[in-house]
Amino acid sequence: MSEGTGFYKVFPSALGFLLGATFIFSLDKILPHLHINFQETEGVKSPWQRTTLLVLAITLHNIPEGLAVGVLFGGVAAGVPEASITSALILAIGIGIQNFPEGIAVAMPLKRMGMSNHKSFLYGQASALVEPVAGVVGALAVNFFTPVLPYALAFAAGAMIFVVVEEVIPETQQDKHTDVATMGFIGGFIVMMVLDVALG
Repeated sequence: MSEGTGFYKVFPSALGFLLGATFIFSLDKILPHLHINFQETEGVKSPWQRTTLLVLAITLHNIPEGLAVGVLFGGVAAGVPEASITSALILAIGIGIQNFPEGIAVAMPLKRMGMSNHKSFLYGQASALVEPVAGVVGALAVNFFTPVLPYALAFAAGAMIFVVVEEVIPETQQDKHTDVATMGFIGGFIVMMVLDVALG
């Protein structure tokens, strides 16, 4: 989607990717949150309860997911030839699938901490409320600033990759179920690849 050739063509992708990763890195350092393994808190010191910090951690991770879907749907609405409704739907389905275990990752620890089934479920659901908001922001940004679409898509990609590398992968390798977690990663990759090829 970038104009030009050579380095000029890849510059928007490289810069957008770096800005997306830097954005989430900054949020990660500023916002107080608790990692899913309950071993480590990050961000500024806060008197907030562990439950609040856990929900904030998952919510922080959901921002780039919503941005990515919104930017792609915004590209379709703006008539960008490289953005298709099929690719936008594939991405939305993939992120929707992974939201199920993500919600469970919030609800189950909260239940173990003594919270009721109902409250645990609601907190798990609430952690994803930021996704549609981020999606609308992403879509509006593209509609108003179509020339920045290459930057915006790369920004969302950089943010998502940062979250996966800095948070998700290390946490999957800290327990005794590392093999299952690794095969789950492979299975998720296969699902997205199949969706991309079959529906693309």
